[in-house]
Amino acid sequence: MTALARQLAALLGERLAVEGASGAAGASGRPPLVVLGGDTRESTAEICGWLAAGLAAGGATVRYAGVIPTPGVSFLAGELAADAGVAVSASHNPYPDNGIKLLDGEGFKWSEAAEADLEQRLRAAAETSAPPLQPLPLPPLPTLSPLPPLIAEIDLHERYLSHLASTVAPAAGPPLAGLRVVLDTGNGAATAYAGDLFERLGAAVTRLGAAPDGRNVNRGCGSTAPEGVAAAVVAAGAHLGAAFDGDADRCILADERGEVRDGDAILYLWATRLHAEGRLVPPAIVATSMSNLGLERALARHGITVVRCGVGDRLVVETMRREGILLGGEQSGHIVRLDLAATGDGLLTAVQTAALLHRAGRPLSELLAGFRRYPQTLLNVRVASKPDLATLPRVAAAARAVEDELGADGRLVLRYSGTEPLARVMIEGPDQDTIETLAGRLAAILADELGQPAG
Repeated sequence: MTALARQLAALLGERLAVEGASGAAGASGRPPLVVLGGDTRESTAEICGWLAAGLAAGGATVRYAGVIPTPGVSFLAGELAADAGVAVSASHNPYPDNGIKLLDGEGFKWSEAAEADLEQRLRAAAETSAPPLQPLPLPPLPTLSPLPPLIAEIDLHERYLSHLASTVAPAAGPPLAGLRVVLDTGNGAATAYAGDLFERLGAAVTRLGAAPDGRNVNRGCGSTAPEGVAAAVVAAGAHLGAAFDGDADRCILADERGEVRDGDAILYLWATRLHAEGRLVPPAIVATSMSNLGLERALARHGITVVRCGVGDRLVVETMRREGILLGGEQSGHIVRLDLAATGDGLLTAVQTAALLHRAGRPLSELLAGFRRYPQTLLNVRVASKPDLATLPRVAAAARAVEDELGADGRLVLRYSGTEPLARVMIEGPDQDTIETLAGRLAAILADELGQPAG
């Protein structure tokens, strides 16, 4: 893993240097600048060390932010006029997993095509058959040896924290004074930021999942287990709860009654408030195919359109930029507001929701009363292959029958998982019994057509 991370970083540094020399990255006349940071899992600091060494070998200068949410790296990449950002995190996954997220100089995630090109070069380099990029050859990597620990720049922590606080409109006193919040930071990167942010703005904070030990990130806490923050809100008599994943690009809320409110509810709340203030121009949001039909119907009553796209926050942002839409997100809590951030930022979502709640002077449950979620069911079918579902006559016919039975009162989403050997059947409709029956019928046909043989 160490050699792989180092080689990847060296290739990245070299690529950025070539782009700068050719003018593609602005030809700044300096070595490429990369912002680096990551979450709290025990492997992150070591991986960051090897990445920093590789980037230096590739000709890049590194600014190390230490423990920081992925959206913090995104912000700093733009703030520091960097050429790229690199975040080390496996997001909502358990601690043994880890990953490397690449961001461009504006803080946007790299395109799939750019990532695929870098991966191809990495594979070729591993086979010792890759020609060097021109005009700058890749210098040989030094012999792998233990690296001195990276020293995080405290100023970078404060820059991101100050940025988040600055997005809340100033008031006569502290803008969140009198608000009681519960924050579950999932023992992840938000731990070093969330409580300080809300207290700086005047809120009274109860902290959960705020003792990371390298192995407890996302373990029974955070956005993947929001029941904990929901219960704590009721116990503390708080106005709001917010739960984050390991790298804090997701946020799930809990209202004052202890009801969990996911990304669809957040989109409804934020979109209707912006629209009422005349700031949602055009009057539309972007949501994925998995967002609930109830969101679409509720926003339509306010004159707001939902533009659908494929699953994944990168696709959400690409659609927003292409269509000129300000707000978008996913049920999972990735929420993006393009005038404030280039990627999903859980801390930004939480603090903006808190400010909205404070200004309204009304409970969150009341502000969300106009959003009624349609009953939904999701079944996963393990498959042996992934042919185009439209080419399977039985599956296509069964899907059409489901859509005919649902009519205008429901919705079917039939797709493959992008990372697992699964076909997903998601149905929304007027009542739970009906949609579960329809989903079971379609799943059985999928299993018969594509299911993996026993044993």
